Amino acid sequence: MIVGIIADTHGLLRVEAFEALRGSNVILHAGDVGTPEILERLSSIAPVTAVRGNIDVKPWATVLPVTQIANLEGVRFYMIHNRGDLSRYPPPAESRVIVFGHSHKAASEWTTEGVLWLNPGSAGPRRFRLPVTLGRITIEDGIIQPEIVTLL
Repeated sequence: MIVGIIADTHGLLRVEAFEALRGSNVILHAGDVGTPEILERLSSIAPVTAVRGNIDVKPWATVLPVTQIANLEGVRFYMIHNRGDLSRYPPPAESRVIVFGHSHKAASEWTTEGVLWLNPGSAGPRRFRLPVTLGRITIEDGIIQPEIVTLL
């Protein structure tokens, strides 16, 4: 299974991001979507699970939860936009992948307990001179292989 992971689109779905997500079996959007059209376009590639980010304040975004759990190929993913909010919304103990956004800084780190923390970075407007990125996770036989994909 291929899990495409994107965040901080802020209303911009770049062609490069759309193409990089092709072939995903599911797409996770870690918030700051910006407009409902982003989720509609992504859903033309694969089913989308999304959480609400701090800029997602318009009425259309009220249906997006603050956190989300996705069970994919026997792997529990916990999604939240801002890692700083985990004290209010802690992940379930059995979570193996924590997906977050907000900082626009891509990161893929394993804890000593075997939990993957993945921030796909920002795939929308370039901010803070950071690269434009997204994430991809391949799950095969319970093995999780993360990747940060630099678009620009």
